[in-house]
Amino acid sequence: MNVSRRDFIKASLMLGGFLFLPPNSAFAVQPTDKKQLPAYGKLENEGKFAQRVEQAYSIFEECELCPRQCGVNRLNDERGYCKAPSTVMVYSFHPHLGEEVSLVGRNGSGTIFFSNCNLRCVFCQNWPISIEGQGRGFSDEDLANMMLNLQVIGCHNINLVTPTHVMPNIVNATRIAFNNGLRIPLVYNTSGYERVEILKILDGIVDIYLPDMKYMDSDKAAKYSSGASDYPDVAKAAIIEMHRQVGLHQVDTDGVATRGVMIRHLVMPNQVAGTKAFVQWVAENLPKATYVNIMHQYHVDYKAFEYPEIWRAITVEEYLAAMQWAEDYGLTGLDPKSLVVRDYFKQHKKANES
Repeated sequence: MNVSRRDFIKASLMLGGFLFLPPNSAFAVQPTDKKQLPAYGKLENEGKFAQRVEQAYSIFEECELCPRQCGVNRLNDERGYCKAPSTVMVYSFHPHLGEEVSLVGRNGSGTIFFSNCNLRCVFCQNWPISIEGQGRGFSDEDLANMMLNLQVIGCHNINLVTPTHVMPNIVNATRIAFNNGLRIPLVYNTSGYERVEILKILDGIVDIYLPDMKYMDSDKAAKYSSGASDYPDVAKAAIIEMHRQVGLHQVDTDGVATRGVMIRHLVMPNQVAGTKAFVQWVAENLPKATYVNIMHQYHVDYKAFEYPEIWRAITVEEYLAAMQWAEDYGLTGLDPKSLVVRDYFKQHKKANES
């Protein structure tokens, strides 16, 4: 059956804030007849997808999905640093209109927020989900059904937020969903704290990688992300592997993203994020046309009040300096919204100076 966007959201809100449609729900969808074949569809048609699912699930027995490599047996309900079980935990799923323009399109990005996180940043803006682990457990079949429902209401992609620790569930659910009609790109929306060995399992499954590059300094990473001093080196290697797999950002004739790497970098107060070093690294290690979103949205949240270096918002001058560095290093793939924000801040600064 066809489900309107309004009915989908209305039904979701009646379920206590959890956007969940069980497989036997009146809102459950039938397979789509869309012709487009995403990367994971090609893998299934080549007969290789089932093996990837098996390979991914075997990691749960001695979990090394992320760089912390806790080694716990999550199939026996042992919990590692992320505190996640082997069952996928989801906080919500819904169309998201606040993502990058090419992800949102006209109908929104089909965002699924997973509970728990392997990084646990002190300034996390989603800390009730990522750190407290708020959410509900679902089967892989339920997760596949979420993907299908997001497609049927017109979302342009499946946007997997904080996916690292539930990668096996995602891979299995994607295969189930494909065989029931899923045909839209998969977006791997990650902190960037990813092992290259694990990313290689996703080669041919993920269409769009959306990694953060949070820090360029290991001491800052350790201080603000729970001892993850290896974050800069790990994230650099991960992003290079992502680019090897999917290349530059690509869009269709409607301007909607279909493939490629899209890097996010959040400007932080007092140059904590190392923005100048970040844009220099991109310019020297990736094509200068790489999609880069230099973000201005930092605000003080969670435990950031305990750290004087980051207990304020960024200034206009800090953001303009970040954008100027990107221009100086010749980056040509800057996010359109970041350019709009830059121009607005320039006008604001000029008005205040006159």
